[in-house]
Formats: sequence, structure tokens, C-alpha cells
Amino acid sequence: MKILGVDIGGSGIKGAIIGTKTGALVTERHRIATPQPATPVTIAKTLKKLVTHFDWEGPIGCGFPAVIQNGVAKTASNIDDAWIGTNAAKVFSKKTGCPVFIVNDADAAGLAEVTFGAGKDRKGVIITITIGTGLGSGTFIDGKLVPNTEFGHFNLNGDIAEKYASDAARKRDGLSWKKWGRRFNEYLQALETFFWPDLIILGGGASKKHEKFFQYLETRAKIVPAQLRNEAGMVGAALFAERAHREQ
Repeated sequence: MKILGVDIGGSGIKGAIIGTKTGALVTERHRIATPQPATPVTIAKTLKKLVTHFDWEGPIGCGFPAVIQNGVAKTASNIDDAWIGTNAAKVFSKKTGCPVFIVNDADAAGLAEVTFGAGKDRKGVIITITIGTGLGSGTFIDGKLVPNTEFGHFNLNGDIAEKYASDAARKRDGLSWKKWGRRFNEYLQALETFFWPDLIILGGGASKKHEKFFQYLETRAKIVPAQLRNEAGMVGAALFAERAHREQ
């Protein structure tokens, strides 16, 4: 099946038509800058432009930077607070004329990794962490998503974890990869006091340079870098949409 997979972020909205059987991009990726302010009206208009670009009429999957319950945004990360309490699925479906299915962006990226990437064919508990401006998380049990985990938001050393251990924190505090790697290891070890994952997959921008800090990580679980990189969000959103569309 082919699905338009869209990854909505604070700086860019990117999409491609995805073959959900293989996870491959059927088209080139197309990116449009996220409008500012990133309100329901402005983002819906931008999504419509993306749909028009691909001349698309079928189901759409959207990875979205918020906790999502039944299509409704419960939080807002790097987008306008007007999203909180808004049924994003309905707003987007009405604007595009297509059935739209919404999933948390970190959950989307994790879903792609578990299906086609570093977590493929792995059983047990898998936690995916996207390292960037914040720390996004996805949790899977035998490949099944446990949605909306917010493992970047627990308290760590008197601060929110992602403000202490994200890639943005590394840049902000001018940390070497060694110093930041040890700080990020504190985060992983704190995470493992609550959960006992069998595998941890690290994605996001910092994972591209995993050779600079993996040697400083000491966890019970095996740690591997993500494989799908920048395509993960689009691929995972398409997968989510395909499964949700089937269940309707």
C-alpha cells in the first residue's frame, strides 16, 4: 500500500509517498518551512500545499510534535499552544479532503525503526530515543507501540531530563563529546531505573555521530544507532496510517 507520510516539526514539514510494505520512499522527499506562528490554521494550510505537490488523494499519516490521544493534541512542542485540545486529525482531514491519521512524532520514528530498521525482528522491550533539541521516546513490546511515552521529561539532577542531556544541551553548555556522553549516560541509567528494555535505539541528529560518544555509555540493555535517519518520521507516520486505516 502507498501512503503519504508526513513529519511535522518546529522548523520544517516534510513528506513523501511511502511504500508501506518495504518502507521505501516512492517519491523524492518534499519539505516546506513550518509557518510561524505554527497554529492549527497555518499548519493545515501548509499540509494542504504538500498534498497538492504530490497530487495526493489517499490516506495521510502525520508524525506530530505532541502527545496524541484519539487524534487530539494534548501538548505542543515547538508549535503554537493553540494546538492543545485541538483534534488535529479532524482539522487536517477537513483541509486536505483526505483521511488523516496522527501519531506522536517520536512514536512514528520508533515505529519505522522497529519495523524496518535497527529493531526489525527483535522481540521484547525496545525503547527508541531521538536526540536533538529535546529527547523524544518510543516504547515497543514485541513490536507493538505503547504510545506517548515522554521519557525526555522526567526529573534529572534538578531539571527536566532533555534540558540536561539533549544535543541542544551539549551545544548550549559547550560540552565535549566525552563530557556530554557521560551526561547522556546518566540519563540512560536513570531511565533504566524505571524500565528494563532489551534494546535501546538512539536516533535523531546526534546519532549520526554515535562513534563520538557510544564508548561512554554503560547500560544493561544493548545500544545501537538508528538506521532510517531523517526518513524515519515519514515512514513511521505512513505505517501508523496504514494500520489505523485498516482498523476503521
